[in-house]
Amino acid sequence: MISRIDLRGRTLSRRALLETLPRAKVDVEQAAQQVAPLVADVRERGAAALRDLAARFDGVRPTHLRVPAEAFAAASEALDPAVRAALEETIARVRRVHAAQRPADLRVDVAPGAQVRQRWLPVRRVGLYVPGGLAVYPSSVVMNVVAAQEAGVGSLAVVSPPQKDRDGLPDPVVLATCALLGVDEVYAAGGAQAVALLAYGAAGSDDVDGEVLCEPVDVITGPGNVYVAAAKRLVRGVVGIDSEAGPTEIAILADGTADATHVAADLVSQAEHDPLAAAVLVTTSVELAGAVEARLADRVEGTRNAARVQVALSGPQSAIVLVDDLDAGLEVVNAYGAEHLEIQTADASAVADRVTSAGAVFVGAWSPVSLGDYMAGSNHVLPTGGCAHFSSGLGVHSFLRAVQVVEYDHDALAAVADRVVALADAEGLPAHGEAVRARF
Repeated sequence: MISRIDLRGRTLSRRALLETLPRAKVDVEQAAQQVAPLVADVRERGAAALRDLAARFDGVRPTHLRVPAEAFAAASEALDPAVRAALEETIARVRRVHAAQRPADLRVDVAPGAQVRQRWLPVRRVGLYVPGGLAVYPSSVVMNVVAAQEAGVGSLAVVSPPQKDRDGLPDPVVLATCALLGVDEVYAAGGAQAVALLAYGAAGSDDVDGEVLCEPVDVITGPGNVYVAAAKRLVRGVVGIDSEAGPTEIAILADGTADATHVAADLVSQAEHDPLAAAVLVTTSVELAGAVEARLADRVEGTRNAARVQVALSGPQSAIVLVDDLDAGLEVVNAYGAEHLEIQTADASAVADRVTSAGAVFVGAWSPVSLGDYMAGSNHVLPTGGCAHFSSGLGVHSFLRAVQVVEYDHDALAAVADRVVALADAEGLPAHGEAVRARF
């Protein structure tokens, strides 16, 4: 079911290691070529294009592109009490963590009369993508919205695909979650067309052509499929984006102390997201590898999304990687840069402290990735495809800008005037120096 890669006794360069490790084959560039006409169509025709594309891709032509107030009320009323309680607890925990992420403004007195301040300012308006394909994700509503709210963003728009069996409205649990969070601007739009709606805005209301349906946003965040990632690539620069999120990934670094049942269950939990989901076990123990393979066979057969899991675990993006020791294992997982990395080893906390590349790290037997997907308090919108080497998961910082404020008085400028002039002349930009001289 799942392949093995044996790295024991081998010393690989970083490049060779990256080429050896499993990874989903996702061609965002090719997808970008496919979705570019859709993005252009929404930019040009607005609401009319959104309805046409929904009919084409979602099998329904929404009556209401912007979700009406009565739909939120109906979804809230129908929400299962147990799900409501779980969502409320998730919101509280995620809010507690994200409230602590807000960075402090700073002031530096560079010299007498010379001051530089840095202010953290939220963006004006954000667009939050909530998937709705193979599964629906009210948890993604929480992750996106709470981070933006705690950053102080004043205007939030949520997009989620129209559901054929819901009269063209997004999933009702998604709508109920929006209501719990006080978000009432939600659009029935998915895929690349939803990204275009957020980036460029759209004319044409639900009732009258020519009216504004949606104003453009400044930042777009949230996970999606390869076409959503491709559309984000196309509009990057027009708006900010969190990342080009690809298929979900779990990597587990484990030694012989790990419980094979836990490991297998965690691999399956992420494999059920998508046939392209990646599940990677890096272990020092041949015995654990064999036990996990046996447990996987049993768990896959009994899970509801067995067909999807089977494809994901059998694909080139998933494998059991055998290494000589934990040092070698750390080298592998740091090179891989997983979206989710579990550490199931003896002294797991100390091992986790040596991780340098991961979207989020889950330490020990009682911190499974699925806890982070819902209720750990951390954010589950995380970098994939190795992007953890240079980017972070979603958080308050995703919606903030650092603005520097410079304030010098007469004497402070006079003290450095000659040096400013010297640097300006050295760069062949004498007018820069003259702008200083003109003040004296």
